[in-house]
Amino acid sequence: MNPKILIIGACGQIGTELTQKLRKIYGTENVIASDIRKLNTDVVNSGPFEVVNALDFNQIEHLVEVHKITDVYLMAALLSATAEKNPAFAWDLNMNSLFHVLNLAKAKKIQKIFWPSSIAVFGPTTPKENTPQYTVMEPSTVYGISKQAGERWCEYYHNIYGVDVRSIRYPGLISWSTPPGGGTTDYAVDIFYKAIADKKYECFLSSETKMPMMYMDDAIDATINIMKAPVEEIKIHSSYNLAAMSFTPTEIAAEIKKHIPEFEITYNPDFRQKIADSWPASIDDSSAREDWGWNHKFDLETMTKDMLEHLA
Repeated sequence: MNPKILIIGACGQIGTELTQKLRKIYGTENVIASDIRKLNTDVVNSGPFEVVNALDFNQIEHLVEVHKITDVYLMAALLSATAEKNPAFAWDLNMNSLFHVLNLAKAKKIQKIFWPSSIAVFGPTTPKENTPQYTVMEPSTVYGISKQAGERWCEYYHNIYGVDVRSIRYPGLISWSTPPGGGTTDYAVDIFYKAIADKKYECFLSSETKMPMMYMDDAIDATINIMKAPVEEIKIHSSYNLAAMSFTPTEIAAEIKKHIPEFEITYNPDFRQKIADSWPASIDDSSAREDWGWNHKFDLETMTKDMLEHLA
């Protein structure tokens, strides 16, 4: 039996590509995309689409019942840099949308949930290199605080109510198909657009700011694979560390210069520098690799080549 899937936040950076991939695997009619607005995009036009407010429990419950949904992927969230400008709304959206979905699973109206966490759950006191699965977590951003709280609630609903909720801590995600969406790691997307269009880029982080990153293809594979994994393989019910590569703005600029020799980068750090400084430089994701067979395909070199080919 194919799952019947609802994606909330399907028009976002991850949701866009996740929707297309899930439709290829499970059939277009089995994947209902939804978002707060109906935009003229491939996600909206290529299959079933519903307008839904992630903060409205009744709307979500109605969709679940009408479409006989089994699995929900909750991708709606306010990201790090955007959330700092509107903390109260970020908390409301990031937390209450999660409660709505957890409570539907608790009531046995859906079978399985995917909810993304982030490296933002870590903070300035977390070990920066090879950050362990279990470590100090004192996030210093609204986004990180909401994700850490969300992890605790996911684990609680699993332990107390038996809810099958699965989660991974995304590093910075890089994609050619959707423009940057207000995250601190989004410089690593924007830099490609500017390299092709202007041959120069002014980076809002300092040259040696090293952060964990991942190509979107790998992130989508990880998301689908953790949901496909047999329930007994999922040993962590808060969120799994996930990693692929770590690099600095200097290193990604050097890689781009191999393809666009005249490309130049300058640095003008802003408020996002403080956010980046509070996050890990590299991640230990051995639990995900051991428990459910996670493995990445793209490194800095192969990702840069693929990005430039698609954007060109």
